[in-house]
Amino acid sequence: MNRFGEMHCSIAQAVGVVAEPWTPLILRDLFLGLRRFDQLSEDLGISRNLLTQRLDRLQAAGVVEKVVYRERPVRHEYHLTEAGRDIVPALITLMAWGDRWSTPPGGPPAVLVHSCGERFTPRVTCPHCGGPADADTITVVSGPGAAQGPGTMVLARPD
Repeated sequence: MNRFGEMHCSIAQAVGVVAEPWTPLILRDLFLGLRRFDQLSEDLGISRNLLTQRLDRLQAAGVVEKVVYRERPVRHEYHLTEAGRDIVPALITLMAWGDRWSTPPGGPPAVLVHSCGERFTPRVTCPHCGGPADADTITVVSGPGAAQGPGTMVLARPD
């Protein structure tokens, strides 16, 4: 267990669920269509025990659901829930960062193609003006849930 869940911060809460070692890769594989435990274990080379722990944690957080695909003997698949599908834009943005700053030899191992048929690199933009949303263009201010506690010194400063 980690202390991220105790922090009054959305990033810390998210990290507590999806940023443990192996978890982003499990989510990637589920998004790419691997559904069965043996497929995930084989593709990632992860121990069965550790994969079980990560999948159980993702299920408890509501990010992954276990679905029966055969009754006799009982066999399950793992599917992304709505919360799991909502993490995909963050995963592909992380992928774009990796492609730019730590590309494996030979170039990016995958490219993204939008439903319009065009290749693209994800970019975070402002939904109002369409401009880039990056370290040079955004300001963070306290939100309605800002509170003092571990990991919140910057956002919970008294005015």
